[in-house]
Amino acid sequence: MPNTATPTHCPYCALQCGMNLTPAADGTVEVGERADFPVNRGALCGKGRTAPAVLASAARLTSPLVRSDGGELVPAGWDEALDRIAGSLARTRAERGADAVGVLGGGGLTNEKAYALGKFARVVLGTSQIDYNGRFCMSSAAAAGTKAFGLDRGLPFPLEDIPKTGCVILVGSNPAETMPPSLRYFTELRENGGTLIVVDPRRTRTAEQADLHLAPRPGTDLALALGMLHLVVAEGRVDERYVEERTAGWERARAAAMAHWPEYVERITGVSVPELREAVRLFCAPEAAMVLTARGPEQQAKGTDTVGAWINLCLATGRAGRPLSGYGCLTGQGNGQGGREHGQKADQLPGYRKLTDPAARRHVAGVWGVDPDSLPGPGRSAYELLDAMGTDVRALLLMGSNPVVSAPRAAHVEERLRSLDFLAVCDVVLSETAALADVVLPVTQWAEETGTTTNLEGRVLLRRRAVTPPDGVRGDLEVLHGLADRLGVEKGFPTGPEEVFEELRRASAGGPADYSGIDYRRLGEENGVFWPCPAPGEDAPPHPGTPRLFLDRFATDDGRARFAAVAHRPSAEEPDEAYPVLLTTGRVLAQYQSGAQTRRVAELNAAAPGPFVELHPRLAARLGAAEGDPLAVVSRRGRAVAPARITTGIRPDTVFMPFHWPGEGRANTLTNPALDPTSRMPEFKVCAVRVEVAR
Repeated sequence: MPNTATPTHCPYCALQCGMNLTPAADGTVEVGERADFPVNRGALCGKGRTAPAVLASAARLTSPLVRSDGGELVPAGWDEALDRIAGSLARTRAERGADAVGVLGGGGLTNEKAYALGKFARVVLGTSQIDYNGRFCMSSAAAAGTKAFGLDRGLPFPLEDIPKTGCVILVGSNPAETMPPSLRYFTELRENGGTLIVVDPRRTRTAEQADLHLAPRPGTDLALALGMLHLVVAEGRVDERYVEERTAGWERARAAAMAHWPEYVERITGVSVPELREAVRLFCAPEAAMVLTARGPEQQAKGTDTVGAWINLCLATGRAGRPLSGYGCLTGQGNGQGGREHGQKADQLPGYRKLTDPAARRHVAGVWGVDPDSLPGPGRSAYELLDAMGTDVRALLLMGSNPVVSAPRAAHVEERLRSLDFLAVCDVVLSETAALADVVLPVTQWAEETGTTTNLEGRVLLRRRAVTPPDGVRGDLEVLHGLADRLGVEKGFPTGPEEVFEELRRASAGGPADYSGIDYRRLGEENGVFWPCPAPGEDAPPHPGTPRLFLDRFATDDGRARFAAVAHRPSAEEPDEAYPVLLTTGRVLAQYQSGAQTRRVAELNAAAPGPFVELHPRLAARLGAAEGDPLAVVSRRGRAVAPARITTGIRPDTVFMPFHWPGEGRANTLTNPALDPTSRMPEFKVCAVRVEVAR
């Protein structure tokens, strides 16, 4: 490649920070600031700065691997590997039916890959059994947002609006560690005279910067939101005119909130009544305010209701669909937004269309050139798909995910993966999941390919190829093309990303997530385009995109937002005598998701070398534990061991573990797969455990 800088985007979180990549003479790749990109304005976190280290890592896969008769993974040619995958998938389908073949995607796949993977599952394999690991990211927020507003887009406004509002309630999010370049927006908010309220059972780096930190007991965010709404009503702070003109369902939601009086909420959450009153005062004082949620309230078996309750707070105070106000979700994975919009989610077709909608099926089938009746119906959600492996689902094609580390009840998921008749994995490195596969395909990564992603704002971006991939590596689109051809579908799976995107535009046209007015040229010239962006009519100028949603009406049939009539209920698993402590999980600054890539970067490993158990000094004293002592954390699903990290920044009834590592410190060995009834989100954020010093 020419020794010039290529403007592109980071491969990690949903900020999709802009950066410049320049190949150096020694074969490395230099990262430079890209100040023209408005999201990060040149700033990068440690993960972004070191992202090219994985490109040349000795851990990179550069040859397909197949399971030998002796049980070892050995190098093989591409034809042999693709033939083996296609033959196994075809044989399983013929012997056990199409739904015996499953597909699991990832929130890091580009829009083009997500689109092609969903099409491959439904057109080539004919299976309904496809979902993606984004189900574990923001599915509860998506479900609640769709119920309330008729449309789900992580942020219905650009990040640049945050410093201009009057107050932000940040619920279950720690951007100082999970997306550091975004922290400047909250810093600027306070510099401009606004206030920041952080809701988190831990005093995180983000909470330390807040004007008010509320530390509820894990699993009680729903009660907290209802208690605040109760006070809004009791103190006469409801925007009655707004509620009358722009919403529906207020009477039932108000009645539900009034059953959650402050003293009752204090007993449930541990947040004092004066703190509740102060939070309501700060939120209601300015003309504009926002509520932003992340995985804390969402990764619960009542996550959809919990997010709905926070949306209720916005609606009752007139803080949605107005300038500098609203509810938003801070998406986690790099393409968590676009990844679910275009067909790799179990119940959706491209353009964020519903798979059960006859008109949507006709439109997409027309683009694909198939009979609408041939498209399968909705399949299992991600955890349910993993749980069905080895029984109903006998073969699995997996792209861009590492569930051995990232899925709840991970030891069970690992066992289910091992029970499959056949597993094929496409990955950059030999992840813990890939190590179990019958065939592993080495694929390109972010800087070695061109494609689009959609960041947490709904801004569609162009990630450009900056370097040449290693010999022996192919792109995921090439993999799907090769498999489709071997399975009898010779056309419809091009290998060029721009050609795939052009088809995606047609498939999304007229849908909620309409990309039809976006093309690669615009993305290159405009630093991204916000969807929906429909194609213009004849002789009409291009649609500008939609940075801010709902200012005129919500996306419901009547244009009104819907309140959620919800009530607090216990977590799926509460502490008892045998398991008296609450466990919550999350991320740390220097690692990302399952760590499959970041754990291979020396600088990041030096900063965060392994798992730990964070606990309060009072709990440590009861256990007789000192800093660094090995602690065993035991749940009904298994046991994990990691060193003690003692801090006053966590509740005495709670321990915290990051989930980036496999082995004996794997936090997800412990987590509860209890599912939200609407979003099918597992309850990662709260389960009952006992803690003991590991002798």
